Amino acid sequence: MKLKTVGRKVTLKQNFLSLAEKRMAKFDKYFDDDAEGTVTVTVDSNRQTVEITVKNRGYIYRAERTEFDMETAFAEAADIIDRQITKNKTRFAKKSRAFVEPAQPSATVPDDEQYNLVREKTFEIQPMSVDDAIYRMEMLGHSFFIFTNISNDAISVVYKRRDEGYGLLNPLQK
Repeated sequence: MKLKTVGRKVTLKQNFLSLAEKRMAKFDKYFDDDAEGTVTVTVDSNRQTVEITVKNRGYIYRAERTEFDMETAFAEAADIIDRQITKNKTRFAKKSRAFVEPAQPSATVPDDEQYNLVREKTFEIQPMSVDDAIYRMEMLGHSFFIFTNISNDAISVVYKRRDEGYGLLNPLQK
């Protein structure tokens, strides 16, 4: 895995960089050599946020933790990634071998101030089943996911409900 470390408002020390390399190397058995891992550390006053993102064959695995100590935040975020992979180990192995990588999403900041639109993303929508969409949403750590439903060829949305269940939004076909 290719590892990139980024420090925002902080200069990362060598002991943290070696800790990050050592811990992220444990994920090499799950990912290809061309997988990209990014560890981003952001310091705000006395709180330190560590975000770990791993991109492999179109899948994105992401975890974020905020603590008073960056090593603790990193360890907790790495544990989250590890649990995501372990929880879905068989599904991960099957899907990661068969998945074709989509075009990379791009983020732009528009100048629309009427509704305070902060960010706009453009991405390719992949055809998949509802179960696959829920899996991808959980791996990203998002509360919703847009996809093309293979059962009806319509653009659909899965979302996480407050009762910890999932919902599916399908457009009305006229």
